[in-house]
Amino acid sequence: MAVPKRKMSRSNTRNRRSQWKAKLPELNTIRVNGREISVPRRLVKAYKTGLLEY
Repeated sequence: MAVPKRKMSRSNTRNRRSQWKAKLPELNTIRVNGREISVPRRLVKAYKTGLLEY
């Protein structure tokens, strides 16, 4: 694991953190009980098996 040799200043730390941006999940359109819904790819199986309801 990388370990910094020196303490990073508060300004540099906050500047680095502010550049992080979340990405929107990729949505897939699936048909459940005759209805088409858009859900994240990782939840498609759960909707099709009935673990989640729309």
